[in-house]
Amino acid sequence: MKSRLLLVLGFILSAEISFGQKEEIKLNELIDQWHISAAKAEFNNYFDATSDNFIFLGTAPGERWDKKEFQSFCKPYFDKGKAWDFKPSNRKWNFSKDKKIAWFDEDLDTWMKGCRGSGICTLEKGKWKIAYYNLTVLIENEKIKKFIELREE
Repeated sequence: MKSRLLLVLGFILSAEISFGQKEEIKLNELIDQWHISAAKAEFNNYFDATSDNFIFLGTAPGERWDKKEFQSFCKPYFDKGKAWDFKPSNRKWNFSKDKKIAWFDEDLDTWMKGCRGSGICTLEKGKWKIAYYNLTVLIENEKIKKFIELREE
């Protein structure tokens, strides 16, 4: 009896790990392609990856855009064929219990040097979409006083 219970529990755990691994592969492809679309200035591909209620938080204090606002901001850059080229690494994923929401954080190599992105993806009609993204410039704790002085100028 115990061996059957352990076998069933093992099967359930392996199915759970398998789901997470499969979804992480899909989600990593989504986010990687999203970054590539920005680097190649592929406007439609970039925004097709996002949900209708997408929110983007940029690095400046007033940069909080819904999808339409962010499209308007981005369009001139994409039209020139040059947007931004972020190189992600060290991405970590978490999932809601119902497996319909995933959130992540990632390190980014950018023209601003080290940044961090964090985001939320939602499963919509069987397809993952980016619903939220927050871009943050990283500042070492020992440099924060100088940063505050710059902000006050």
